[in-house]
Amino acid sequence: MAGGPAETAAPVLPEGRYGTARAKAPQRWRRWLFLAIALLVSGVIAWVAYVNLGAAPIDAERVAFSGKPGNAMEITINVTRDDDDRAGVCIVRVRDKTGAESGRKELLIPAGAKYSRMTTTIKSIGEPVTADVYGCSYDIPDYLSTP
Repeated sequence: MAGGPAETAAPVLPEGRYGTARAKAPQRWRRWLFLAIALLVSGVIAWVAYVNLGAAPIDAERVAFSGKPGNAMEITINVTRDDDDRAGVCIVRVRDKTGAESGRKELLIPAGAKYSRMTTTIKSIGEPVTADVYGCSYDIPDYLSTP
């Protein structure tokens, strides 16, 4: 059987018509290098997201608020923390009818239970309509800490 597939040669292309021959494929080590860089960058992004978006070590939520005479408002909050041996501070605030902050208070949360309920009164420069928790932290200012 002459002329079968085993005897057929590759076609010869006219010289200069199709440009130069293609370069070799990229070396295998480059693929591994790009994969390692991609994994490293992904790990850094995941770590940054975890640090910034993870659960807060100390957190508070508003339970109740009520208006008081003289442009003041009373707020009750529940505080949850991961380390009950450390004191913390929560910032609570009141807002007027435009939504602007009209009063603010830093509330010292003494060391003790993992869950605690605190009530305080916040003075306002105008008539307050709502109260909320701005945030909590373990970084207590010097003027709030007890000797």
